[in-house]
This record gives sequence, structure tokens and C-alpha cells, in this order.
Amino acid sequence: MNGHNRLPHILTGFPAAASAFVAALENNRQKIAREAGLTGSELRALFYVARVVSTTPKELALHLEMTTGAVTAISRRLVDIDLLHRVDHPEDRRSLYLELTNHGHNIMVQLHGDFKKMLAASTSSLNADELELFTVGLSSVATEVKQHSGQPAAIAM
Repeated sequence: MNGHNRLPHILTGFPAAASAFVAALENNRQKIAREAGLTGSELRALFYVARVVSTTPKELALHLEMTTGAVTAISRRLVDIDLLHRVDHPEDRRSLYLELTNHGHNIMVQLHGDFKKMLAASTSSLNADELELFTVGLSSVATEVKQHSGQPAAIAM
């Protein structure tokens, strides 16, 4: 096929809007990570630990789709900057759990608060009924997409 016959692949309608929304959220996540002095992977790890409260490095590696070696480096850095701490496993002395430190909890409160403010400002043109309909619709689409892709229905950042 020569270069003269190629056409661009452009989404339109809802698929284009959904793609733009996901890209905007990812750009926001990268901005948050930069401002916090973290990599994107470190931020994802922090949000996961915050959501599940306590996790093993192996569980974190599965969630992040990384090797345990990569997660060891990420968790070591998050421990070094006082966002996570290691907790001995009560039944297996070869294993441990990763949990937020008090500083980590404070950072997560701040990040969630900032995210809520950003979304509130971003949806300020919607009245309460429109926002409720948007929330229900977005939740429904997220659940269906996750089921279609074989992911658990729980929403995660």
C-alpha cells in the first residue's frame, strides 16, 4: 500500500469523547506524579496500596503488571521517602506487607481532595440532575468495559 492511499483512523461521537476523557485523566495523573516528585508507576503503586490498605509486593506486582524486582525498587523508594512502610507478615516471616505511613495517608487525603476539586470544577456546567445522570452513565460504562476486558468491576486509579 503506498502512502497516498492511507486514511487517518479517527474516532467520533462517544468513543472520541471517552478516549479524550481517558487521555485527560492520564495527563492529570502524570502532572500529579511530577508535582509529587514521583514516577507514574510509583503513583499507581501508592494509589493501589491506599485503596487496598495492605498488600504484599507480589500482589502489587500483579496489579501493576510488573516484575517483583521492579516492585521492590518502587516500594524501596516509597519507603525511603516515608510514603510506605513494611510490615512483617504475621504468619510467614519470609513475607511482608506494604502499607501507607501517616505521611502517605496525608498525601493521599491531599491528592484525593485535589482530584475532587478538579472534577467539581470540570463539571461545574452541569446541574445536579445532569451530574447524577453523568455519574450513573459513566459508572455503568466503566463496569461494562471492565467486564468486557476481564477485569474486576472495582474502580481504581
